[in-house]
Amino acid sequence: MPYDQSLDVATFKETKEFGDSRITVGVFSYNGGAKKLQISRETQNQNEEWRFAKLGRMTKEEAKEIIPIMARAIETM
Repeated sequence: MPYDQSLDVATFKETKEFGDSRITVGVFSYNGGAKKLQISRETQNQNEEWRFAKLGRMTKEEAKEIIPIMARAIETM
């Protein structure tokens, strides 16, 4: 069965911007399944449009800002 976006429910979602990139922390449940934590990064291109980018690593500044958001997200799980 292919992925159906309408079955993917976000119960928590918070975004923090860092200049030309932003990191989003969310809690999602697909088709009534277990709630799962998702962390994603987007970068802004020259046209100021946001595009998905590999998160991979975070700077110390990013981590300090994202960890408290992750803690709040975990409380909703």
